[in-house]
Order: sequence, then C-alpha cells, then structure tokens
Amino acid sequence: MRAFVERNYAVHPVVNAVIAQRFDEALQEAAAIDECLDAGDPDNQYPVEKMPFLGVPFTAKEAFAIKGMPNTSGLWARRNVISSSDAAAVSLMRRAGAIPLGLTNCSELCMWWESSNVIYGRTKNAYDQTRIVGGSSGGEGCILSAAGSVIGIGSDIGGSIRMPAFFNGVFGHKPTTGMVSCDGQFPYATDKMVNFLVTGPMCRYASDLIPMYKVLAGPNVSRLQLDKKVDLKKLTFFTMVDDGGSPLTSAVHPELRAAQKDVADYFEEKVGCTVRKVNLNLMKYSVQIWTSMMAASDSPSFKQEMSGAMSAEEQPPVNCAAELLRWALGSSHHTLPAIGLGLLEGLGRADAKAIAMCDSLKRELCELLNDDGVLLYPSHPLPAVYHNQSLFVMHNFAYTAIFNVLGVPVTQCPLGLSTEGLPLGVQVVAGPHNDHISLAVAQELEKAFGGWVKPNAN
Repeated sequence: MRAFVERNYAVHPVVNAVIAQRFDEALQEAAAIDECLDAGDPDNQYPVEKMPFLGVPFTAKEAFAIKGMPNTSGLWARRNVISSSDAAAVSLMRRAGAIPLGLTNCSELCMWWESSNVIYGRTKNAYDQTRIVGGSSGGEGCILSAAGSVIGIGSDIGGSIRMPAFFNGVFGHKPTTGMVSCDGQFPYATDKMVNFLVTGPMCRYASDLIPMYKVLAGPNVSRLQLDKKVDLKKLTFFTMVDDGGSPLTSAVHPELRAAQKDVADYFEEKVGCTVRKVNLNLMKYSVQIWTSMMAASDSPSFKQEMSGAMSAEEQPPVNCAAELLRWALGSSHHTLPAIGLGLLEGLGRADAKAIAMCDSLKRELCELLNDDGVLLYPSHPLPAVYHNQSLFVMHNFAYTAIFNVLGVPVTQCPLGLSTEGLPLGVQVVAGPHNDHISLAVAQELEKAFGGWVKPNAN
C-alpha cells in the first residue's frame, strides 16, 4: 500500500489524476488487515473466499460516492458536496476486501472526452503531458497507466471507460447493459438513459478484469458466464477498420489500422481462427443514432444538470448563452465544452429514422456475433490528441458511443505505442451477456502484444 501512496505523490505534480485522496486512512486500513492476519485471523474477519481483493488498493472516478469524500463530478455548484455513503460499486469492492486510495478527475458532469474542470483543473497524459487522457473517466485511466493504482472503477455512457483506457494504454470493459449497478454516482441516469449508462472495471492488467467484474456484478454475476472457458479457435473474428465513411468523424489513423490488422492476422495465423472483414453500413450513422437515442430519454436537460439540481423546482437551469459571455470574460464557473453542450442540446431531436436504425443495427450485430463471434473495431480514430483539440473533432466519440445504445459488452485492449510514443488499441465487441468472450480475447491480446507499456520516465 505504501508503494502506491508514494507513487501517487511522485506522479501527481505531473499528471494531476488523483484529485481527492485518503492515503492515511488506506495505510491504516491495510495495517489493521496485516495485524489481524499476522495473529492468524482468529475471528475469521477476512475469509479469503469472500475477499478476493483483500488489501488491494483501488481508485474510482470522482463521480462515484465514497463516504467522507467529495462528489462533485467537476461541477462548481457541487464543490462543497461530501458523500455520506458509498456508491454501490465502491461498497462491493470494499466488501471484497479492496481499499480505496482516492478519487480521480473527470470532465464536467462526465459529458466530455477531456478530463478538465474548474474545480480540479486538467489531467495530463503520462505518455505526453501535452495530450489528453480522455473522459470522462480520464483521471482513472491516467493513474492506472502512471502506476499509481492497479485497478479502478469507471462509468461509461458514450465511451467514458473505453476512450480513457485507450488514450492511456490500459484495459477497460463496458459490461452488458444492466449487469453492474450505477447507484451512487452523479449525475445519475433516469428514464431511457438507464439503459445506456454502465459501470465497469478499468485495469492495468487484463487478468484483473474478470475477478473485478465478478465483484462489481454482484447478484447479476449468475446471469453471466465469467468462469466459462473460451476456446479461442472456435471463435469467428469480424474486423471493421472504420465506421464506413461518416463525414462527421476523422479518418482512422494509419497506425491504428495497422495495429488492428496485426490483431486480425494473429488470430487467423497463430491461433487458427476464422477472420472475416465486415461492413455494417449503419455504423456510419453512429453520431445520429446515439444522439437520437439520448434525446429520446425523458431526462433532465444538460443545462438543468449544470445548475447542480435535477429539477427546475430546486434550481433553474443554467443560461448557457449568458454563461458563454461570462466564459469569454474569464468569469464563468463552467468549462467551454459544457457550455457548448448546453447550447447545442436544444438542437438535438429524437429522430425516428435514427432510432429505427439503432434497432436494425443491434439486430444485425447480434445475429452476426451470436454466441461465438467477436468484432474488432477501432477504439477511436486518433491516438490521444492535444489538449482542447477534441473541440475540433468532437464527434470522434461515436466510435465508442454506438455500443452504449446497442447494449453489448466491449473491451478496450492496448496494443503497444505509436511512433510518437502514444498508446494504440482496439475494441473487442461480443454479443449480449457474452462478456466472457471479449474478456478472454483481451487476455490473449495481452500475451501476444504486451498489454500496458510503462510510460517514459520523463
């Protein structure tokens, strides 16, 4: 435990990932466990079979409640909020013996893919401090890659586990919809958004994904097959190198295309799998599909959430036009991406055609994958971009977001570094409730391609 605490002190001035810590408490809790075990655990306080993570430190995105710690989600209006209880996921990890080290940075209200806000500032990529860590679980991905934590909890409504895992060169799993409780995080999902928001594990090593997922799934673990052995040779791999040509997203970087081809070639030539190129035509409408599915939910507006309250009766929504002027004058308590989203959300409409596309695409994908197939798909079109550059390529998040509305499990897997020293990766997609398949592929990819790569000492 002390090694992780010391590592956090060393990397914090560089990356600003853990923004609220409980190091002293964690050390005390670890010492109490050691003392009890040294005495032979006479009262059986720590049964190994029920505590697979006994004494293991973990971190969580600041959107998750940890008793006695802040729970702002980067929102100025919540700057004084202190949690009185643990989020469901945190509680399950504690019950499994894990010890929370601290909370990690996120984007304002968890709705942008750069982790920066007016309370905690900006988190910087351990591989290149001029680059983003992604969002909204960006601080989590960063502290895992910087070796300040080894396992962590993230949440994902449009890629907020997988984008940070990709940009930071670690593993992140988006579970099948509904498998892990999202209770105890802010902002909380309501109406149809409950079907899109997931909580899941983020890990430096693939071998930790399944044990952590077993804990996080709680009673839903019986609906999964996480102990089932996967015969990789019997899987069919489908590979799709881009979204089919959406004008709203960037072209996939050549090194990411090459890395994905290397994965397909490995499973075909070394493992003996059937590999097929595929083109799901509706993927090119991912932006429109995700936007329409979100707009169809009868949930509080983003402007309302920016006020810190979930209803106008408690607090009126933020006037984003006025807030933009304040931002220009340097007096706003909101980030530019949040203000922009507040202004743009009124333009979004639930398009019936796009919603029908979602249904068709889900049907097509599930029939394709069945119970013995996986889809290889880019985690993002570009490696980690420079700070603020995401404003100019905002729709690139669609490469991850589409799978939230499709409800299928997806594992982001690191594939080494680019020529610029930035993490590469690929998404491994399986059919509903076949999380064990994408997780088995992740473990094989770690063996074949090396998994997490230590950032340069500088």
